[in-house]
Amino acid sequence: MAKEQQPPWSDILKRRLANTKKDEKSDEEKKAEETELFTKYYTEWKGGGDKDQSYKNIPRFYYRLPAEDEVLLQKLREESRAVFLQRKSRELLDNEELQNLWFLLDKHQVPPVSGEEAMISYEAYLQVGEKAGPKCNKFFTARVYSKLLHSDPYGRISIMQFFNYVMRKVWLHQTRIGLSLYDVAGQGHLRESDLENYILELIPTLPQLDGLEKSFYSFYVCTAVRKFFFFLDPLRTGKIKIQDILACSFLDDLLELRDEELSKESQESNWFSAPSALRVYGQYLNLDKDHNGMLSKEELSRYGTATLTSVFLDRVFQECLTYDGEMDYKTYLDFVLALENRKEPAALQYIFKLLDMENQGYLNVFSLNYFFRAIQEQMKLHGQEPVTFQDVKDEIFDMVKPKDPYKITLQDLVNSCQGDTVTSILIDLNGFWTYENREVLVANDNDGSSTADLDDS
Repeated sequence: MAKEQQPPWSDILKRRLANTKKDEKSDEEKKAEETELFTKYYTEWKGGGDKDQSYKNIPRFYYRLPAEDEVLLQKLREESRAVFLQRKSRELLDNEELQNLWFLLDKHQVPPVSGEEAMISYEAYLQVGEKAGPKCNKFFTARVYSKLLHSDPYGRISIMQFFNYVMRKVWLHQTRIGLSLYDVAGQGHLRESDLENYILELIPTLPQLDGLEKSFYSFYVCTAVRKFFFFLDPLRTGKIKIQDILACSFLDDLLELRDEELSKESQESNWFSAPSALRVYGQYLNLDKDHNGMLSKEELSRYGTATLTSVFLDRVFQECLTYDGEMDYKTYLDFVLALENRKEPAALQYIFKLLDMENQGYLNVFSLNYFFRAIQEQMKLHGQEPVTFQDVKDEIFDMVKPKDPYKITLQDLVNSCQGDTVTSILIDLNGFWTYENREVLVANDNDGSSTADLDDS
């Protein structure tokens, strides 16, 4: 009787146990079922699965670059890029179309003339845009007009300024296309070898470089390329963006050599000119006393006025790339660019790295004292009374005004606009002497100019 009165749940449990024994699954089957259920519930929770079709419409945004052994894919990529750049080149205004644009602008000028410049109103500007053709549409917009609108009382813009704007845009696009042809990877940047090929093929088109011997071409290219990479690749990644090349003034300086009547002063101040390149290379050869093509620390110590401290030169050879303790021409170029452009952030970064002996990211009193001691020693050798470090330290901190009163960071040096003076005080006796006697030098300059004025009168 007791068995007949068992609760229903006991029967259910017995049947479940019996079924389990009959249908036992292997561990692999259980894991597969578990994974299937997890995937099903997880996709439902995330809103995916077949219910949400939007995931199937996401456009492809990553395209793998062909590997070195995939020759056919590489060739296909090169050809497609070449076709694309040709199409972009055809979209630019050619000389005939630019002449036609100038003719239309001149025909639609609106009086009165402002000074000596012809002006054009917004209405006439839109009329020219309609007649100039589809290639010019992007130049005839309200945004462009407002950029060039200054203080004309009639709300007009200068025709010459607008035409120069168009010319500049066309030149930028032409140059970008020209540089992109050398971008082997097609990623919008140039490697050192890419830029070397570009400049090497550019040399015959620059009249100011006609006098260079072909044997010097490789040294000229190296000299030119180093300036781009020293200033535009501060992290030394080995590549620079084409966009950065276009944004800086270096390309303008390089292409300025197309001018056959470039003045002597302009050539001397242009790093890319033949006289400048020959000067830098000539200095390197003069320093190389043993004629092995490399510079030792002793040879480099005669650089400039031969007043760089031995402590600083030690740091140069510790931090910079050397071969058996000697410096090659490429490393020498970085050294020259840093010392000749001490006001520039990239040059200050180069020198700061040498001054920051312990790689702390800042200069403290110990660092300053370590380098200034060498200046004091040089002063003694020249029979001068050494200046006390305490006075110099206070002047440096007063000049820089760092955020932390006990530490000077690279950003502090850049922000103070006194980085060139501070670094000169610490590494170069001649630089320190110039700073120490600045008031006397200014007075002498003023006396000289006053004497000249009296002579003229």
